[in-house]
Amino acid sequence: MPSDTPILSLDNLSKTFTVRPAFGRASVVDALRNVSLDLLPGRALVLVGESGSGKSTVGKMIVGIHAPTSGRILFDGQDIASMTSKAEQLRYRQAVQMVFQDPFSALNPAHTIRHHLLRALALHQPEADPETALRSILEDVELDPISTPNKFPHELSGGQRQRVNFARALAVKARLIVADEPTSMLDVSIRKSILGLMQRLKSEHSLSILYITHDIATAEYLAEDTAVMFRGQVVETGPTEQVVGNPQHGYTKLLRTAVPDPKLRLTGSDAGFAAKAKLVREASAQPVSTLREIGLGHFIAEHIELVHA
Repeated sequence: MPSDTPILSLDNLSKTFTVRPAFGRASVVDALRNVSLDLLPGRALVLVGESGSGKSTVGKMIVGIHAPTSGRILFDGQDIASMTSKAEQLRYRQAVQMVFQDPFSALNPAHTIRHHLLRALALHQPEADPETALRSILEDVELDPISTPNKFPHELSGGQRQRVNFARALAVKARLIVADEPTSMLDVSIRKSILGLMQRLKSEHSLSILYITHDIATAEYLAEDTAVMFRGQVVETGPTEQVVGNPQHGYTKLLRTAVPDPKLRLTGSDAGFAAKAKLVREASAQPVSTLREIGLGHFIAEHIELVHA
């Protein structure tokens, strides 16, 4: 039974980047503004939005690639910024693993799959029999435990390489997986099987998953909870069946219209573009939004509303 205590909490998380062009003045870009979210153990949270919405920045801050400008990231209630000892940092890196968009770039092409997984097992499961654990993990991610270990990454398909990345997370006994667009570089026919794998691993291993995507339709397939991001802010969040099934914020409705369902299309071929342009103007002119609860656990941003041109 999942706990009601979050495994991961983002508390007013903000991130700014300084852009220094070759010519002209440097400028500051607000990538994130006061993002607060909770992820419960054994559940999946989909973070959805278009490119530039800030969702990947969230994932990279959770795994330590970027540091927050302000706000806190809490894991099991502890601020990860306070984890200063090597032992604490190692435990956190073990518990929180990232699966990247490009499965090939995450693997060293000079080493076999056996090397990648045995190295992770030696570091994080030294008590286990390595060959037995290797076989079990490969079977768990539906890869052939006989032929796969001696292959190099280039000898596997994109879907198989992504399964290896999930296997590596299992090898270190991860508790939270941050999956950043893990299916976007795969063939359409393979995407559903990877989502199915994530769903099964979540259930069988009590994993928590933060799934970052631009495709809101996949939220219904995988996640109990969904948060929608627009220009660095969360504009709608709550149970997936409410956010995706009955979206209330204008931007969520626009994302929903991208799903190929004739019943969900806006009237007029340019309605979506006009509405989005209005949203951008409103977001740029307004202060940081606050979230208002409109249903049990269902929140929307106060100030950005959908207006058709």
